[in-house]
Amino acid sequence: MPQNFIEFHSGMGGMVVKKLKKKRLAEILRIIRENEIENQEMLIAELKNSGFEVTQATVSRDINELGLEKSLSESGVSRYFKKSAAENKKSALMFSQAVLSADYALNTVVLKCNPGWAGAACNAFDGMNFPNVVGTIAGDDTVFILARTEAAAKALYERILDM
Repeated sequence: MPQNFIEFHSGMGGMVVKKLKKKRLAEILRIIRENEIENQEMLIAELKNSGFEVTQATVSRDINELGLEKSLSESGVSRYFKKSAAENKKSALMFSQAVLSADYALNTVVLKCNPGWAGAACNAFDGMNFPNVVGTIAGDDTVFILARTEAAAKALYERILDM
């Protein structure tokens, strides 16, 4: 019986949902550690083989929540992987050193950077996988971050100030 069946029919509410989600996230990490998972369809298939009935939307949210990224494996396959805590810390440090100031207007956050550092700051920001970000673009000393809504831009701006 699929594990999601237990989630929806156990009668235990949110507690069971949270436990199931933790199990699913742990299973995703195991799957990407042990296999060269190239896309969401492959991940969905592996999760189904492990007893998890999931949708593409759920897997997409899980990938964002786990902060998974894609990189070439030793065999040349573009695959999902999880950055280590040290790599995340290094990216955050580089980001904080590159960015001089931040501001936002409507649903756009603007970062002013040291000359020549905007591309690196933008790359580090993208690697942090913030939710509600439509996309980013960098020049020489400026990064534009397009958020889904004005509220999301404000929240993002506030998080950037705390970095």
